[in-house]
Amino acid sequence: MADPWQECMDYAVTLVVCDALKNEIRLDSPVDLVTAMDQKVEEMLLSSIKEKYPSHGEKSALTNNPTWIIDPIDGTTNFVHRFPFVAVSIVVYSYAGDKMYTFRKEKGAFCNGQKLHVSQEEDITKPLLVTELGSSRTPETVRIVLSNMEKFFCIPVHGIRSVGTAAVCLVATGGADAYYAMGIHCWALAGGSIIVTEAGGMLMDVTGGSFDLRSLRVIAANNINRKDMVLI
Repeated sequence: MADPWQECMDYAVTLVVCDALKNEIRLDSPVDLVTAMDQKVEEMLLSSIKEKYPSHGEKSALTNNPTWIIDPIDGTTNFVHRFPFVAVSIVVYSYAGDKMYTFRKEKGAFCNGQKLHVSQEEDITKPLLVTELGSSRTPETVRIVLSNMEKFFCIPVHGIRSVGTAAVCLVATGGADAYYAMGIHCWALAGGSIIVTEAGGMLMDVTGGSFDLRSLRVIAANNINRKDMVLI
């Protein structure tokens, strides 16, 4: 018997990948780009979930019942500009390279069925970092973003890349050694954060404290010394 949730996910991916160039793009605000496709994918997913599991909640209403955290199009700005780093996050599907990231708690993380593991790099001067610069252009936010980048460049790390989406899964693959972000919403990070830990990585707050999914900030890394990664 076909798995209805795999069919649901496949349909969401088809909506994003195959119909990406066919739908009108609407700008809700200069910095918060919301497409008709984003809304269409979210409505389809939530409708399917509510039909199958009517007692379950979704990201806007946390309860004691099982809760689904969904980002229908992670990387909306990229999507609008046809920049090929876009994901549908329930499990995390990457538009770039047709990659499906999945995990099973205490069973590991996988990409297209292949088990993942973080890199073994321990020298803080050698890692490749990925980040998301965010959409806010207020002077204070820009100052903080540039200050954080300056701290890492002065270590110096080997390089920093901004790919415009919750690229935390790149840490799980070993393609990047660390990911940091401030202002990232829980629905963009929930799936990827577990994939990192299941691949042997660690999560922490940018202060060096414990990671809180609701805090809007994170450092995800392999096993580089935690104190070397603190931003604040």
